[in-house]
Amino acid sequence: GRGPGPNAASSPKLLLRRLRQALAAPGDGQERLNQIVGLIAHSMGAEVCSVYLIRGQDTLQLSATEGLRSEAVHEARLKIGEGLVGIIARDGRPIVTARAREHPDFRYLPETGEERYTSFLGVPIQKLGRNLGVLTVQNERAMSYTEEESEALALVAMVIAEMAEAGTLVPRAEGDEEPGEPVHVQGQGAADGVAIGPAHLHEPKLLLPNPIAEDPAHERIRLREALDRLRADIDSMLDDEEMAANGEHREVLETYRLFANDRGWVRKLEEFIVSGLTAEAAVDAARTEARLKLGTASDAYLRQRFDDMDDIAQRLMRRLILPDAGRDQPEDGAILVARALGPGEMMDYPRGTLGGVVLEDGSIGSHAAIVARAMEIPLIVQAKGCLRAVESGDTMIVNGDQGHVHIRPRADVVTAYEEKLSLRAQEKASFTALRGVPCRSVDGCAVRLYMNGGLAADLPSLNESGAEGVGLLRTELHFMLNKTMPTREDQASFYGHVLDKADGRIVNFRTLDIGSDKVLPYMKQPREANPALGWRAIRVGLDRPVVLRMQLQALLRAASGRPLRVMFPMVAALREFEKARAMMLEEVERLDMDVPPSDIKIGAMLETPSLAFAQKRFFEMADFVSIGGNDLLQFFFAADRTNERTAGRYEVTHPAFLSLVRMIVERCDEGGTELSFCGEAAGRPLDALALGAMGIRALSMRPASIGPVKRALLAADLSAMRTVVDGAEAEGVRVRDALIEHCHEAMIPI
Repeated sequence: GRGPGPNAASSPKLLLRRLRQALAAPGDGQERLNQIVGLIAHSMGAEVCSVYLIRGQDTLQLSATEGLRSEAVHEARLKIGEGLVGIIARDGRPIVTARAREHPDFRYLPETGEERYTSFLGVPIQKLGRNLGVLTVQNERAMSYTEEESEALALVAMVIAEMAEAGTLVPRAEGDEEPGEPVHVQGQGAADGVAIGPAHLHEPKLLLPNPIAEDPAHERIRLREALDRLRADIDSMLDDEEMAANGEHREVLETYRLFANDRGWVRKLEEFIVSGLTAEAAVDAARTEARLKLGTASDAYLRQRFDDMDDIAQRLMRRLILPDAGRDQPEDGAILVARALGPGEMMDYPRGTLGGVVLEDGSIGSHAAIVARAMEIPLIVQAKGCLRAVESGDTMIVNGDQGHVHIRPRADVVTAYEEKLSLRAQEKASFTALRGVPCRSVDGCAVRLYMNGGLAADLPSLNESGAEGVGLLRTELHFMLNKTMPTREDQASFYGHVLDKADGRIVNFRTLDIGSDKVLPYMKQPREANPALGWRAIRVGLDRPVVLRMQLQALLRAASGRPLRVMFPMVAALREFEKARAMMLEEVERLDMDVPPSDIKIGAMLETPSLAFAQKRFFEMADFVSIGGNDLLQFFFAADRTNERTAGRYEVTHPAFLSLVRMIVERCDEGGTELSFCGEAAGRPLDALALGAMGIRALSMRPASIGPVKRALLAADLSAMRTVVDGAEAEGVRVRDALIEHCHEAMIPI
């Protein structure tokens, strides 16, 4: 049966007060854990209370119990996902049932003697979405646990999570990394490159003091004071002159100010304090609760909202634990380690400061990845376990090419990577020497090399790489890093800045290309079965002309006496180009400014096979055409480039694709249309040579690829390579193999 008077005793406040007294008494972590389970069982009138903690990668270990066999402690183990306890650890969600043995996932551990218990309530022990273990209570007779009991247990689980994170509960178990030992984590490479440097934690580990409050009234005062300091910090940053001019950062801070003044959020924090938590623990509990609700949301806007709330909560925690401390600045070449980075946060670090970035969360298409590629620093996402393993100042190696993270690596590993970096540095120096050399093949074909960009952080690469201009300026990146739609003035200011930095060199501004894998947090995107083929790019622009017109007006204002080149993305038919071009010409007619653009060129991205077969009128009407290689390849071969199973099913050197490119070159020549090729293939030396052999005379790529591609072109005879392609096709030999063999024989570096 059930113990006497559970409801009064199980109130969260009373339970936490008793726990505080127990935790203040002397004793080691195991003794504290034993006291906790005993107190919970007594307070809730439960016959069993147990704590399971995660050990190693995927094992739950019974770490303390009241009611089960004591000899099973540290011996009984479950895999994550196994049994009710394993399911809670896997999903991070509570399970409550009056008949545990009838539950489809039930599995009892015979060594614990738990088979006689029927009722079960289990909650995850978690901190910020990271599951540390499971806390359970059980009773013999079938009965329902009240909502208050569930809340009380969840609150205690938060306290245990804080203590487990701080290492004050149980000694390190086998399977956990020893401090100081080398650790290797496999993540996903999101920006290429290799770096070695000291770890710098984006948010230093904040170890909470005892999470149970002694005096709730005092904790409320501490919370109010910390909130006041935080609001003052945000206001002073917003008043900063430099910030006033920076739209990206300013929007982020405006959002933070909204959160810091959000009454609902502050009320939630105060409720946790009334329950018996300290101010710090209340902030952490609110973050954990929000992560359960929003952190896994499929809606990009909701996830973005959670990231904002998470960041402001972390700032508030710093204000509570370290009231007067500012943020430490990283050493030059440091490896930034964080759970995630919100929009604009990476740009808070001066260019050149960071050697690399490692994120526990994040995705290859995230804002952080876009910024890292612009800053040309390696970035790894989904590096689970890094924050737990690393301490500030630890030596780290980041390999963005393969997604490897090495923490405190062995000397021989460091030496191997240092040799790799030394070779890259020598290679880079040789590319720098080629910067002023005109790009002309052995047989006299001049090939223009441009860079792709989209952020202010890209622009220094124009001079560093030796690019002849910006072949593709992705304007949507400016939109993606803002929290609200950039105004016409914001856009004009950014586009003007790009033209200033280009200093007379070509810049092809591509209009807003959203949809598919690019989502604006403030713009609702319809759910589509196949977004790459859905409502995106020019289709959105023509259906929502207000946004496109505003962008065209901003571009015209930004040009101010200079030439302007604008191209429309994802054009599939002549009619679409005619409509978009007419819209641009209407805005030129309406233009009311003293100094209009000196010259306007209107072009299109050729990313769909249909446009290659468009009427002759299209090629006569377009001032220039840029082949968007990434999309054209996936549509031509009907192979999704984001799907690992199909990404290898197309290649630039396939005879069918080279024939298509050859046809586009001929059609542009007939129409007198300027042509370029833009995409990842342009930056791969062998593919660039094949495209050059087909007649492409302008390539646009990542800045870092310009050196290797130029070196290959300077050593190549493009007419000889065309003969190799034709010969391979005639003989039925794989074109790629024939080209590689030719390059080796002719000593062309690919």
